[in-house]
Amino acid sequence: MHSITRHSAGTEQYLALEEKYGAHNYHPLPVVLNKGLGVHLWDIDGKKYFDFLSGYSAVNQGHCHPTIIAALLEQAQTLTLTSRAFHNDQLGPYEKFMSVYFGYDKVLPVNTGVEAVETALKLSRKWGYEKKGIAADQAKIIVCSANFHGRTLGVISYSTDPTATKNFGPFIPGFEVIPFNDLTALEKALQDKNVAAFLFEPIQGEAGVIVPDEGYYSGVRSLCSAYNVLMMADEIQSGLCRTGHLLACDAEQVRPDIVILGKALSGGVLPVSAVLADDEIMLTIKPGEHGSTYGGNPLACKVAMAALTVLKEERMAENAGRMGNIFRTELAKLQSPHISVIRGRGLLNAIVIAHAKKDAAWDLCMELMQNGLLAKPTHADKIRFAPPLLITETEIKECVQIIAKSLACLD
Repeated sequence: MHSITRHSAGTEQYLALEEKYGAHNYHPLPVVLNKGLGVHLWDIDGKKYFDFLSGYSAVNQGHCHPTIIAALLEQAQTLTLTSRAFHNDQLGPYEKFMSVYFGYDKVLPVNTGVEAVETALKLSRKWGYEKKGIAADQAKIIVCSANFHGRTLGVISYSTDPTATKNFGPFIPGFEVIPFNDLTALEKALQDKNVAAFLFEPIQGEAGVIVPDEGYYSGVRSLCSAYNVLMMADEIQSGLCRTGHLLACDAEQVRPDIVILGKALSGGVLPVSAVLADDEIMLTIKPGEHGSTYGGNPLACKVAMAALTVLKEERMAENAGRMGNIFRTELAKLQSPHISVIRGRGLLNAIVIAHAKKDAAWDLCMELMQNGLLAKPTHADKIRFAPPLLITETEIKECVQIIAKSLACLD
């Protein structure tokens, strides 16, 4: 039986404030959090939870990681923003750090994930016209169905999710949608000489953690090279050690032409995103053609360097790989009739709920919340499980027991 959810008076008060004064563009679980540390969160009543969303993979390093917070505090008391009208003493060192860390000639620093995607789209079009020789205003970008790259007007112009597009048109032209994980469809699309780039998520997170077949990344690389098309990997959610590698594409030793990063680039401390590319692509954008007031601000630079240092020094990619294998193995052992599919790589995982009731995944997330684990459904019947990357084997097994106990609510 599903337990009845009761909220404290304090929780109800916060929920009422949001309902009255905030836009209704989210449907969160009814929990009000006020503290985070490592893999745990606490609500305003002092109840402790395992965080199995990690801010959609923004908190890979764990909540309030001391190294990242120390960098934030040190820089916040010194210099936070100059705009790019002037130089600052953190930007050059950060750009060098990023270039060495990821192995690209240049980085273009921006703030949010979707801003980085929009930057990459502009960059690839510019390259298409100036380097590939595509006729003016004819550039085309190939994308995948069930994609999620953000919510700006430009990005939803190629979304296949009706929730993202209904009553938001007219949309921006220049995109062609093909199925994900389909190299034949990609090769067919690349026959068009006006194609500048192929944009894809190495693992489709919002779609329910769809992992492509082995060989997909190397197949994409080969085709993009053969047809002189930029391979653009949106690694905002799948990158930064989440899948057991620094970047998800590293699973096949594949190097995209453009890498898009965000989320865990700051360890969940403030919005930081970036686009990486080599000179031939990056230098097509000249002064005044693209920018951002906050992009490359000293606070973001300092925090990002700390966040990336933590990932490497604490070997979080290796831990994500190991813990992910344990998690999927332990989940499979439950042999629950309510779980039809378990999938994922590293600590980016999802289950598909098999149940006659349409809201079964939501009900299960509510039950998980009651039992001390926070996760959220996506696309009605799927639940993503993505804890911070410092989680231990003991904690993984404890969480699987919480999931096992909670599944009883669907009996």
